[in-house]
Amino acid sequence: MPYMNIVEVESGLSSLGTAFPATSDLVELPEPSVEGRTCHALRIGTHRREPKNAVVLTGGVHAREWGSCEILLDFAADLLHAHDGGTGLAYGGTHYTSAQVRTILEELDVVVFPLVNPDGRRHSQTVDWDWRRNRNPAQSGGNPAAVGVDINRNFDFLFDFAAAFHPLAPVRVSDDPADQNQVYQGPGPFSEPETRNVRWLLDHFVRTRWYVDVHSYTQTMLYVWGDDDSQSDDPARNFRNPAFDGKRGLKNDLLYGEFLPKVDADDSVVLAEQFCTALKGVRGKTYTPKPSFDLYPTCGTSGDYTFARHIIEPDQDRILPFTVEWGTEFQPPWPEMKKIVLDVDAGLVQFCLTALAP
Repeated sequence: MPYMNIVEVESGLSSLGTAFPATSDLVELPEPSVEGRTCHALRIGTHRREPKNAVVLTGGVHAREWGSCEILLDFAADLLHAHDGGTGLAYGGTHYTSAQVRTILEELDVVVFPLVNPDGRRHSQTVDWDWRRNRNPAQSGGNPAAVGVDINRNFDFLFDFAAAFHPLAPVRVSDDPADQNQVYQGPGPFSEPETRNVRWLLDHFVRTRWYVDVHSYTQTMLYVWGDDDSQSDDPARNFRNPAFDGKRGLKNDLLYGEFLPKVDADDSVVLAEQFCTALKGVRGKTYTPKPSFDLYPTCGTSGDYTFARHIIEPDQDRILPFTVEWGTEFQPPWPEMKKIVLDVDAGLVQFCLTALAP
């Protein structure tokens, strides 16, 4: 099949919820998109009396990265069909047993939100293939090129980038609605309903322990942090300490390094490496696990915000975040995209199994 349009993504998700009522629940997100579209996620897992830990997966944040929706919808369908049929899963050279599939659904809540930004995807598929943002015109001043906010710069993490980062840091964000790289952060954190829907999912599934945001491209599996190099030696060097404002965002310098407890760093590396190993087993593609900052410095991203939550609010549980960057282009020819779907889904199944390992 070709890439799905937004109606097909939504109907596919709804159909899974209807077909597998014992192992899934369709979850309506509280806020419609800017253009008024209702969004849904799907919780996958058997029902138990006691709460289960959850992994939340999002896709379709950046409009032009079409295949992210297909990856997550196929991932959900694979788990549900395999569990229902009592079968395993085979992705090229990577295989999982029926017992492993059963373990995922019995021990985890897998929450799949494949289309965070439906308005942007529709615009990308019908008007401008290279569109990245949502379709909020509020800050555009009537300029079509200034419509929209980059959802993955709209989360509440070092939002005042001019103060937080070194003047020479190549941080990939802008406060200009007409920025040609389409990384306008919006007028304030969580100004966009699409961003607030992601936050709501994290709040709603209170036992969320892992978060994966699916993007393209660079064939990497990224983990925290995105604003600077990570370090586990000096807790005072952290995003909440204004003493380090103006020093963040330079590579291989001694000015700053974002504090990351060693246990969190180690856990992140293991999960990312296991994802990449399983993915490579499908057809030999090599994805690289590395910190987000190694790609380029960022702020206002879902990953850094998600991890920062338990630091800002000690009553929150730790959520380890990851960003999959699949493929080598935004919209590969469909025959190649079908293979990428298998690659990434194999990695995501292993990610879930690794997360459950003691």
